[in-house]
Amino acid sequence: MKRFKNTGSLFVNIVVYLYILLFVYAAVSKLLEFRDFQTQLGQSPILGAYAEVISYGVIISELLCAVLLLIERYKKAGLYFAFVLMAMFTAYIIIILNFSSYTPCSCGGVLESMGWTEHLVFNTVFLLMAVVALVLEHPIAIKKTIIILLGLLITALGIMTVLFFLSDQEIKRNNGFQRKYIPHALENLGSYQLESNAFYLAGADGKNFYLGNYNAPLYLKAISKDLKTANEVRIEIDNYNLPFKRVRIKVQPSLFFVGDGTVPILFRGKTKDWKAQTFSYKDAYFNQFEVVDTSHLVIGTHHPRKKYNLIGALTKYNDRITSEVSDEILHFQADGTFDTDGILLWNEENRQILYVYYYRNQFEVAGQDLNYIYTGKTIDTLSKAKLNVAYHQKNDTYQLGKAVMVNRLATVWGNRLYIVSDRLGKFENDKAIQSAGIIDQYDLSQKEYVRSFYFYHQRNEKIREISVFNDTMVALVNDQLWLKKMK
Repeated sequence: MKRFKNTGSLFVNIVVYLYILLFVYAAVSKLLEFRDFQTQLGQSPILGAYAEVISYGVIISELLCAVLLLIERYKKAGLYFAFVLMAMFTAYIIIILNFSSYTPCSCGGVLESMGWTEHLVFNTVFLLMAVVALVLEHPIAIKKTIIILLGLLITALGIMTVLFFLSDQEIKRNNGFQRKYIPHALENLGSYQLESNAFYLAGADGKNFYLGNYNAPLYLKAISKDLKTANEVRIEIDNYNLPFKRVRIKVQPSLFFVGDGTVPILFRGKTKDWKAQTFSYKDAYFNQFEVVDTSHLVIGTHHPRKKYNLIGALTKYNDRITSEVSDEILHFQADGTFDTDGILLWNEENRQILYVYYYRNQFEVAGQDLNYIYTGKTIDTLSKAKLNVAYHQKNDTYQLGKAVMVNRLATVWGNRLYIVSDRLGKFENDKAIQSAGIIDQYDLSQKEYVRSFYFYHQRNEKIREISVFNDTMVALVNDQLWLKKMK
């Protein structure tokens, strides 16, 4: 019995010293790189809104716990405190891995080299050690100790869950607007099961929908509009010896373009043979491009030094490329980089450029010659982009952390602009969007909101791309292509 007691005391002391070492090291690491620590918290989808308070609170809590564990009189309280802190850290990791929309950076110090799963295992081991240490510290009152630990565990999980839902509500819920839903707005034409979720919408002609593939940059999948047949199309280009990183294909009836704005290079060809020649090389870097006609494209690009977003155009005449950009179309709210991020569209019928902002309730309309026409508004009430932009001193880079996405996807056909939004308005239930996307429709000629409707698809997935061709709405949801006829 005495040997067991001595062994138990030894184990308790080992656990205490391990916790002291862990918390002191973690707190000191955070203090030494405090700005980076705050930056990482600011990028968290759960704690971003409370980053300043939590950054100080975590360090103080870790140091306080270490002090309690060092003093024999407060060792028991220190172990309980350590258990609560570790339970909260563990709950945070579980939420990040399973429920977060994106995964932020890990914490500093030696733990930074761990992945999130390894971090979870590490925390779980320390949690269990704290439980065993507390049981061994009071072997007579095991039942009472277990009840206290369960209560503390539930409290820790509850706190992190509340923080998660408060953050989630900030992003999704906005009772400032009310949608006009039209029932049965879409008729289901069917779906097509793809081999993977690596496909994107490249365009359409009279017979087929064309899907590009991120993993096979020069291949297209041509799927008939009745979804009954599918063929592989291999594209040939006249220059393969380039540092390609982000190849995208745009297909129109009888015409297609292949582009990589990181090179930068654009190829043009005809769909009758799928052979493309160089259209433009090193004339302008771009991150998006839309085809206007055989000799004219509009592009989304950046200022070469200041890095803010711009809209530009490339035109080829007699084998000569002219490029121009306009700084009058996009309207800055901050530095023009993240606050003007959005979706570039070309409206063929109206011969107009559209640019839909991700993070505010606005879109821009411009002419083919880059002349600004007007700024349109969506029904959401968020007019000022809510962004958390982090600066990393080590890499001298800026990174977008927590942000409220207003307009996630957009497409246009004629006078109709369609926007996919995950934001909920008045009286809306989030259960519906578990198996459907919300589509808001706008009339560009009248400059007004028209209606909203649901695009139903497989459960627990989100629409990742959408386009409209005449009266047919096409969407990619995970690894399925969906077709709906608009009534």
